[in-house]
Amino acid sequence: LLWQAALGCRVAQVLMQYCILANHYWFLVEAIYLYKLLIGAVFSEKNYYRLYLYLGWGTPVVFVVPWMAAKYLKENAEGGGVWTLCAPTLSPPPQINLLIFMRILKVILAKLRANQKGYADYKLRLAKATLTLIPLFGIHEVVFIFATDEQTTGILRYIKVFFTLFLNSFQGFLVAVLYCFANKEVKSEMKKKWQLWKLD
Repeated sequence: LLWQAALGCRVAQVLMQYCILANHYWFLVEAIYLYKLLIGAVFSEKNYYRLYLYLGWGTPVVFVVPWMAAKYLKENAEGGGVWTLCAPTLSPPPQINLLIFMRILKVILAKLRANQKGYADYKLRLAKATLTLIPLFGIHEVVFIFATDEQTTGILRYIKVFFTLFLNSFQGFLVAVLYCFANKEVKSEMKKKWQLWKLD
């Protein structure tokens, strides 16, 4: 019974690490897609969807399997050691997203400056674009990527845990509000559907 509980804990931890990595890679997919829309084609139009799926769901396996093997070997070598390393620290999406984020902000700034006469509040628009891109790309992950639980102690650990849990918990909601519910096109389509439903 004890070995079954231990096995269940390990399976749960592997699944958790996979889900965290899949979350990071879907941030990367969002960043690449937006970059493609703003700056130019990254992948050809006919096969980008399949590549996005492989990147989002498949790439985490490349990092989780070696992590799992290293954990298993470490545990056997130490005679029941604790699984402490995190698979996301082996993965590059937060750093790549930061580079894409900075490139996109540069493009947005150039476009806003070019239309400065049309947009007197271009600095406010840039700040708004920056704040909305941070949760979409998972830029907040870069702040604590190298601060593992073993390295953070005291108040820093509480700050890390609070921000990580808060941002990860509300990230999907925030992205849905900013890019779906607050979107004029989405609101007009929902209004049309509502009116059609009322007529039926």
